[in-house]
Amino acid sequence: MSKRILFLSLAVMLSLASCSKPQTPQQPGSQSNTSNNEKPAPTLTNSSPAAEIAGGSPATAQTKVLMHNVILDERPGLQLRVRWLRGEIHPTQKGVVSSFDDPGSFVLDIQSGIIATSLSDISGILNGSLLQGSPLEKVSLAADGERLKLKGTLHKGVALPIEMVSEVSAAPDGRVRLHMVTLRVLKLPVKALVQAFHISIQDLIGAKGAANVQVSGNDIYVDPEQVLPAPAIRGKLTDAHIGSKTGDLVTIFGDGRPEANRFKQWRNFVRLYGGTINLGKLTMARADIFMIDLSNDDWFSFDLMRYQEQLVNGRIQMTPQAGLRIFMPDIEKIPRTAQNQGISTEWMKNRSLPPPETLVQ
Repeated sequence: MSKRILFLSLAVMLSLASCSKPQTPQQPGSQSNTSNNEKPAPTLTNSSPAAEIAGGSPATAQTKVLMHNVILDERPGLQLRVRWLRGEIHPTQKGVVSSFDDPGSFVLDIQSGIIATSLSDISGILNGSLLQGSPLEKVSLAADGERLKLKGTLHKGVALPIEMVSEVSAAPDGRVRLHMVTLRVLKLPVKALVQAFHISIQDLIGAKGAANVQVSGNDIYVDPEQVLPAPAIRGKLTDAHIGSKTGDLVTIFGDGRPEANRFKQWRNFVRLYGGTINLGKLTMARADIFMIDLSNDDWFSFDLMRYQEQLVNGRIQMTPQAGLRIFMPDIEKIPRTAQNQGISTEWMKNRSLPPPETLVQ
């Protein structure tokens, strides 16, 4: 199928979806095009606790979101591993439809979820922008059992290599709390050098502080909602810890653990249903979209800024309820050809612009 036919078929299907009567979306396990390299999906019944995933009310005011085993590429060098997420998309402006092509147009309100981030990715954020204005630089993070070990260079008259070990938890206000256990300079306890350098945990942040970082006593507080790029993420953080197997920073929102365990046998997917959402030049009312991992691996790599490349290189199926199933490859498996690189978000943001020639030929 040429890319022109694929794109036009999506437009026709979305147009039909926007004018169809609200019905219960089809269950994800009933599709007939499953190939040998795709994970089987369980058949759901009305008594199943997962019935909302297959059904749900398509006429809800806000678009509901479900994710399972999805790697979200937030920015170059930052990936969020979403084991499970249940939430809603809320437009940032009244009267404006949330658009996949404008991450600033919506907020993701997490009701429950489990999200892991590698410490190396977090180190990149710290060195890139989070510690801007701080005398601390060249930061690296590593797991130290269940604790977090930070190494870096502190500038206090002279450059001092420091090492801090902290306990990680969730503060009552929903921020990530790092409680200092040990702080060492030049591999010696700080107490032995305090008279010479007058170093405290506040020195790591500096008098001007750092963006979205606060120090109180022996604690450092970081607001995860303010650290990540658009789309903004909101939610009640109930737990934060270092993963015992992966060494990642694991953040849990709401009561995410039971749901993650309940659906761990499912294939990898992103589910959107209810409300209205824009995808490029198309608007889908009573949204009913399944974006399903085409591969048989452990994670579905999804890039919001390049999702149209995944769309064009995938395949689309329309359900009897006028919903869409889109079987998509992982973003890193798509060849970086001139044709794929020509699929940009710029023309998709402006409905008056024609699509690239490579897409319509």
